[in-house]
Order: sequence, then structure tokens, then C-alpha cells
Amino acid sequence: MKTYDQKLTNMVLELKEEAKALGRLTGEEKNRGLRMVIEALESEEEKILQANQKDLEQARRAGVRESLVDRLALDASRLAGMKEALQEVIALKDPVWSSGRTWTLENGLTLSKMTVPLGVVGIIYESRPNVTVDAFALGFKSGNGVLLRGSSSALNSNRALVQAIHQGLKKAGISPKVLGFIDDDRRELVLEMLHMKGKIDLIIPRGGKGLIDFVVENAKVPTVETGVGNCHLYVDAEGDLPMAMEILKNGKMQRPGVCNALETLLVHEAVAKDFIKRLPKELKGVTLRGCEATEKLISVEKATEEDWKEEYLDMILAVRVVKDLDEAISHIDQYGTGHSEAIVTKNYNHAQVFQRKVDAAAVYVNASTRFTDGGAFGFGGEMGISTQKVHARGPMGLEELVTTKYIALGEGQIR
Repeated sequence: MKTYDQKLTNMVLELKEEAKALGRLTGEEKNRGLRMVIEALESEEEKILQANQKDLEQARRAGVRESLVDRLALDASRLAGMKEALQEVIALKDPVWSSGRTWTLENGLTLSKMTVPLGVVGIIYESRPNVTVDAFALGFKSGNGVLLRGSSSALNSNRALVQAIHQGLKKAGISPKVLGFIDDDRRELVLEMLHMKGKIDLIIPRGGKGLIDFVVENAKVPTVETGVGNCHLYVDAEGDLPMAMEILKNGKMQRPGVCNALETLLVHEAVAKDFIKRLPKELKGVTLRGCEATEKLISVEKATEEDWKEEYLDMILAVRVVKDLDEAISHIDQYGTGHSEAIVTKNYNHAQVFQRKVDAAAVYVNASTRFTDGGAFGFGGEMGISTQKVHARGPMGLEELVTTKYIALGEGQIR
């Protein structure tokens, strides 16, 4: 076996042992560990920002577009956001060893369904360094060992963040080995992780379609499919148009490089003229690609079949005029990725139909898709946005990082 394979194997085996001890810590012990990590992030802030600057410089030299550079960037505000997320996790109820149900059978046997950690959770992610802290915090509070494999583009930032986390854990008297970090950008190690059945209990990919498809297709370890967000906004005939415009601008322009950003606008034909004619003025800097009906209203690039499928992660928006609510839902059914979808309407029945028929992890009425986020949902961050239907769906917080164990208390019952 190659040296780097053995090094990774040893790390994971140690992580699995440390996870057992972590799973037995009390909520207060884990919270103290998180508080010490917050202190370490504060004391190491300058080093973290310097490391991030190296990553940003490398990304720009490599010609990475600015919307993706933004995903990579850290500053004092974003570091403050990480610390706030840790405080939110501290405030959340400990999810371990909680009983959702207890009952007694006719024979007197008492059963309890208890929550327990998954064990070792591996996360493979691209760009965003905040995932390093979110993944650690949620995995730690839920009693799981966490193995991180970030992208080469964020290697310096992730290394500095992990060093700070390890420093905080040591200060709290907790083994830093509960957080493993693959400080190596060789792609072979990703495949090695995916084949560690029995050593890693769950793998979560966070990134683009290529990464997610690779993980799902090659993993021997159970995985959660996350992240790809071809998100739509449908403006109904009975929608509040000024509200719809603000929701559109927020969803498309605030942070175009994130998975809950809007990629396609669907507009009912009854309001298309009034609404679409405002787009060039309101969406300055956004490239518009439209259907034939849109082309008759404003100057746009002609949308192709591929545009309806695309997660741009950039300042590009596909625009289509639809004849009614059913056609909008049909379009989303065909091209959506099950992430986040939104409708703007004053019609209660239309809102209900949209909520019931649209198949997505999050469905919004008169609100931005940008809220599909663990922090925004009050989860203190997330391990990812699950777009699958088994085990977890939507932002994965503490409750999605535990499994169950049945405890049976008897007095000699036999069957």
C-alpha cells in the first residue's frame, strides 16, 4: 500500500476511536469545546486572513471568475459569521441520546428510540472555507468524528482554520483527533475516502455537479447527494411585481456563486410585458438569456435547451414566459434539481398548488431562495443542502447527523 494511503488509513482509524469517546461527552463538555474554538479563531484571525489571501491570489492568477473567488474569500465579517454560527450551535439542544418515543408492549417490554451519533462523517467540498468550521461544529456537537477534504483552491485557508480548531480543542482538554484534515490536494485521496466502507460511516459532497456525480457514482460508503441548485422564481399573473423584482435581485445578484442563487426566471404571460421590460434596468451587470417571447420584449441572448438546465453560479439569468401556473411547474419538474423554488403570488390557491406540486427540498411563497441555508434556518450552519429524499433533505443540521438505537428494558421476557 502506498505511503499516503496508509497515512490516511491511520488517520481515519484514530478518528473512529476518538469519535467513540466524543459520542459519550455531555452537551456542556461539547459546548465548552466550541467556546474554546471561538476563542482560538479570534486569536488566530490574522493568520487565517493571511492564509486566505494566498488562496485568493492563486485563484486570480489562475483566472477563476470573481463570483467563485467570492466563495473563497474571507474577511473580518465572514470570520465573525463563523463565530456567530458556532454560538448558534452552542445554543442548540444536544441531539445525542434523546428519546423521540418510548412505549411498553403488552408483555411488559419497554422500548425507547434513542438518538446516537453516526460515527465518522467525511465531507468533500469545494472552495468555501466556512464549510470547514460549519462541518466541524455540527459534527462535533452531534458526537461525530469529522474528516475534511477541501479543495486545493482553499488549502491554505482550510489549514489555518483547522489549526485554530485543534488549538481550541486542546485548550478544552478534548483530543484534536476528533477532527481529521487531509492536508494534501492529490485527487487519489478522494477515491480512497470513498472506498473506506466500515471506517467512514457517511460521506457528504459539497460542490458542483462534477464533484457530486463523482462521489455518488464511485462511493462504497453511504453518501448524501447535495448542492446542485438550478433554482427558479415564478412570477404569477397575480404576483406583486415590485416585490417580485426585489426577490429576483436578491436571489440572482446578492451572491450569484452559491447554490441557492436563482438561475431561471419564469413569468406569466399576462404580466410578462410589464415585468420583463424592467429587467435590463434592474439587473445591471446580469447577462440575460431569453425564450422567443422574451426576445420580442427586450434585447437578450437567445436561450438554448442547455440554458434551462444550467446552474450558472454567475451573473447570468435564463428568462422564459409561460402561459400559466401549470406550465411553470412543468418547467421546474423538467429542469429543476430539487433544491429551492419560489413563487410570487397574491393568490392563495396558486401558492398552495405550487407548494404541493413542486418537488424540491425548499419551496418559497413570496420570499427569496437565498434563505435555503443552515444558518438562515436556525441550524447554526449546515453540512450541506441535501437534494435527495432518503435520510435527510434540505439543510443538514444536528438532527440530520444522528441515527437511532432501540433500547429494550425487560424483566426476563422471551419470545
